[in-house]
Amino acid sequence: MPVVVGFIPTKEGRAALDRAIEEAKLRSEKLVVVESSKGGEAFAKEGAKFDEELEKITEQLKADGVDHEVHGLVRGKDPAGDLVEVADRIGAKLIVIGLRRRSPVGKLIMGSNSQRILLDANCDVLAVKP
Repeated sequence: MPVVVGFIPTKEGRAALDRAIEEAKLRSEKLVVVESSKGGEAFAKEGAKFDEELEKITEQLKADGVDHEVHGLVRGKDPAGDLVEVADRIGAKLIVIGLRRRSPVGKLIMGSNSQRILLDANCDVLAVKP
């Protein structure tokens, strides 16, 4: 059963990717990387960077010898919805996400994407910090 990781090009996203690679190797499972964007005007300006990041990830996983799939999704959905949908469709065993460090007050309310993934996922979720 595959391991799914939600990736964004930040230190949190890279921490999640690194841990997901470890988990996929440990479990001898395929790693499915999902980078999701709602699209729109902001994406039109950043689209080339999005593609570059996906190519870098693909190269890294090939070099590491990890069985993988890399998906760049631009479907107008929020990242949490895309990630949970992919995990459900492929029967994932684990979703790995990155979390930002937060202030004591911020810890009371997790990021909305993280919270939705934790609440909506039908499999285990591993949240990592950089």
